[in-house]
Amino acid sequence: MGNDIDTHLGKRLRRRRRLLGLTQQQLAGAVGVRFQQIQKYECGANRISAARLWQLSEALEVPVGYFYDGLSDVRRENTGESAEGGEMFARKETLDLIRAYYLLGERPRRRLLDLAKSLNGGGPEHADA
Repeated sequence: MGNDIDTHLGKRLRRRRRLLGLTQQQLAGAVGVRFQQIQKYECGANRISAARLWQLSEALEVPVGYFYDGLSDVRRENTGESAEGGEMFARKETLDLIRAYYLLGERPRRRLLDLAKSLNGGGPEHADA
């Protein structure tokens, strides 16, 4: 399970870095390592120390716990159960949509969210007012 954790942390690191539109070089500069080290973290080849994880969380503007989100799904995957939506967030299309969403102001974001919920079959009772 140890290597699974390193791989999971690396995937979460890559996902967040891409979501923010950062290159490996930019992230490496922010935490004081070479971009090759970020590559090794992202593929799970090198273990991320607690201190480095803290620096990465600060640079990526997420709590440290972000990196561990979904870790229990990894255990389920290894036992044959499927994780719900895990790969969805790894798609470029999803990341592009999320980036575009957060570039909108608050009111247009709310309207877009309400529209998406209505298209998905969730009526007004499902939309947060």
